[in-house]
Amino acid sequence: MEDLQNTPHFLWQPASWLHVTGEDTLTFLQGQFTNDISNLIPKEATYGLWLTQKGKVLADSFVLRAGQETFYVGSYACSAALIRERLEAYIIADEVEIEDVTGEWRGLTLFTEATRNEIATLLPEVVVFGGRRGDQKHWEVVGLLEAMEKLVSRVDAEALLTPEEMELRRIEGGVPAIPQDVGPNDLPNEGGLDRDAVSYEKGCYLGQEVMARLRAMGQVRRRLYRVSGKVEALELPATLFAGERKAGELRSTAKTANGFVGLAMITTMHLPEDKKLALEPGAVGMISVSETV
Repeated sequence: MEDLQNTPHFLWQPASWLHVTGEDTLTFLQGQFTNDISNLIPKEATYGLWLTQKGKVLADSFVLRAGQETFYVGSYACSAALIRERLEAYIIADEVEIEDVTGEWRGLTLFTEATRNEIATLLPEVVVFGGRRGDQKHWEVVGLLEAMEKLVSRVDAEALLTPEEMELRRIEGGVPAIPQDVGPNDLPNEGGLDRDAVSYEKGCYLGQEVMARLRAMGQVRRRLYRVSGKVEALELPATLFAGERKAGELRSTAKTANGFVGLAMITTMHLPEDKKLALEPGAVGMISVSETV
């Protein structure tokens, strides 16, 4: 890959980018994170969650291995203070140090069919890993400010995507945002996060017992659904009704030519046969519900 001209891209600032070091770092993070990071090699990343003791979603992160005893923990929207506090609460006798370096790093999302290695060779100082921005192939490129400035100079400004365009791609791709769509009152399985953010084969981690029970049960009472409607302006989160009964909550939306698409957490037993919900109790259903994410 020679250059990035005309490549659709998005510039972003991580909400958290923590530098985690120490001889116990791998075992400590492995015992807290929902996904398996035991086999990560340098410059590779894995996506997963940080749960509460009750198995609810506190935050999400990409855990990136930088060296033998060096990792980075980064998130699109969950704050560094939140994740750092969650981790430090469980450091007891572990040789682990956590430093917040969020302000020193920047991100660039590239929508391209190029391989990870092709992107990485453009600038060795950056790290490249698969993102969670929708169903079109893309890469997250993250690096220190100086390195990212060099990379940004190689992309065409006219191909820069807006936050609204990125939100549309994410929602149409059925990718939950944490904590907007799935948060501290929700279980990973309710947002479909158990498919790729949770390992059922690794050892214990905080919230693991709850996840094991959910897996044995086979289903949850609520699920995150794709929805659509023609309402022009909505204040989120918005309660959704089936007749007089509260059926769920609309949590994120993006404008389309015909109205909006969104993601909503809905109690499955309250979903009507016609899959139509309303924004007011007793009103005609104007929100169409499609499949779960």
